[in-house]
Amino acid sequence: MAEFTLRQLELFSALPDFTTLSAAAERLHISESALSQAITSLEKAVGVQLCVRRKARGLQLTPAGQHFAVRARGILRDSQELAFELQGGALRGPVRLGCFASFATSVIPEILDGFPRRYPEVSVEVTVGTEEELLPALESGQLDVAVVYDMFLPLGYAQREIYATELEAVLHPEHPLAGKDSVDLADLAGEPLVMYDSSPSITNTHRAFAARGLRPTVLTSVPQVILVQALVGRGLGYGLLMSRPNSAPVSVEGRPLAVRPLRPSATRTHVVAIWPEDMSLSPRAEALVDYAVEALGGRGEAGRGAHTAAGAARE
Repeated sequence: MAEFTLRQLELFSALPDFTTLSAAAERLHISESALSQAITSLEKAVGVQLCVRRKARGLQLTPAGQHFAVRARGILRDSQELAFELQGGALRGPVRLGCFASFATSVIPEILDGFPRRYPEVSVEVTVGTEEELLPALESGQLDVAVVYDMFLPLGYAQREIYATELEAVLHPEHPLAGKDSVDLADLAGEPLVMYDSSPSITNTHRAFAARGLRPTVLTSVPQVILVQALVGRGLGYGLLMSRPNSAPVSVEGRPLAVRPLRPSATRTHVVAIWPEDMSLSPRAEALVDYAVEALGGRGEAGRGAHTAAGAARE
């Protein structure tokens, strides 16, 4: 049976975050020689080469080392949770939360405002990014849980629904279609579209048009939701965005927007919390997901109705 210590696991689990042994040693507050010795001892214990250490090429984990680092992080989390359970105290410690950039402004403030009130000894570390950034961070153990769209997700993730969402048209208040209660995608196909260019949104938009035998007329593609809204607010085109809670029908410049549901519906899905199915949520992460469901659940549809009504009132 391989024998190694939690300290060795702690040191090695940090290595994926660094490109050189010296940088890792500096951050870990240990000498480079001591860190190198700890790695060597760990490799002898498991009988496998876990990393390559060359001065010219820096530090590089082998495939076995990458897998070992992920599992080591999981073991360290489990050991911390075991100590917590035995202590029988209140929830305390960090939760590393990832969130899609497209709806982070509608979700993160709600969580950071309310969750610490309920669990004052739990700190929430937030990472905002795209699917290409969040999923690898989950797999490597850098994130405990991520809040994403339940669209085009790869296999291997457990998930829990937070709120329902659907694709909506974002129009200038003086647009001819803004006076309607809902908008047909066919009526928008020939209009200039300000495309939200981010995964999975761009794929979802093209599929929505293709399902109706249509193609959008793309004016420009931009990487931020607020930029889509700003351009629509200036009357340069329309946008297609998923409904979000806590979202007012106004651009960042304070210009009003008219938000209308699509009829027939183009895309209906959910915002979900996900984590690797071969990993279990810590009590802290589970409490955070519970809070998100409680605070935001059902508010996707409620928020849509509220900001649609507000938009109509401005016109």
